[in-house]
Amino acid sequence: MSDAASKAGRWVDLANPTRFINFAGIVLPWLVGITLLVLAAGLWMSFQAPDDYQQGSTVKIMFIHVPFAWLSMMCYTVMSISAIGTLVWRHPLADVSAKAAAPIGAAFTALALITGSLWGKPMWGTWWVWDARLTSVFVLFLMYLGIIALTRAMDDPAKSSKATAILTLVGFINIPIIKFSVDWWNTLHQPASVIRMGGPTIHPSLLWPLLVMAVGFTLLFFTLHIMAMRNEIWRRRVVAMRRIAARSAERRGVSS
Repeated sequence: MSDAASKAGRWVDLANPTRFINFAGIVLPWLVGITLLVLAAGLWMSFQAPDDYQQGSTVKIMFIHVPFAWLSMMCYTVMSISAIGTLVWRHPLADVSAKAAAPIGAAFTALALITGSLWGKPMWGTWWVWDARLTSVFVLFLMYLGIIALTRAMDDPAKSSKATAILTLVGFINIPIIKFSVDWWNTLHQPASVIRMGGPTIHPSLLWPLLVMAVGFTLLFFTLHIMAMRNEIWRRRVVAMRRIAARSAERRGVSS
């Protein structure tokens, strides 16, 4: 077997829950360390960044608000990819990935809404406006809550995973709406200033801390996601063992 085939085989083996748990045990200590270092560097750069000539020191809310908003969409995208894996390929860990990501995505979306309100008050004079960007992000938060509720409302894992995957894919239509809402409609929210055709419009003194913080929070997401997936695998094993023990007890009771 060639080296390439051997490496591909090892990645495929991660579909095995036991191998994934072993993989998580190896990767997580390194991932936690790198995440803490990047976030520490990003925070230091954020405090060193100059104030904006228009927004003053309130612009520094951007260094946490933008990563939260970015991750709220990225997390849902990960869930949508996992949903495809559940419905099309029936990947053993696809449903685990989606279920583990939902609470994390809900938390990041809630933080994006909260920090956005804190930033909007001094800029717009109000905590909240029902413009396209804010409303679509709020709908995303409700989608997260709906998916979490659905996964916990159904006892049958097979039915729960399929229903959750379908709901997740239907809700994905909101992601491009969030992204392009500031271009499609007239909103108070500023248009894209980092990922755009003409290049970033933010000064490098503010752009670099923002990018480092975005990388740090992205690493934090993957750290939390792997931890949550490992915990979900353990939880399902405990549930399965309890069901087996309950059935064994019932059989012993019937036979006696």
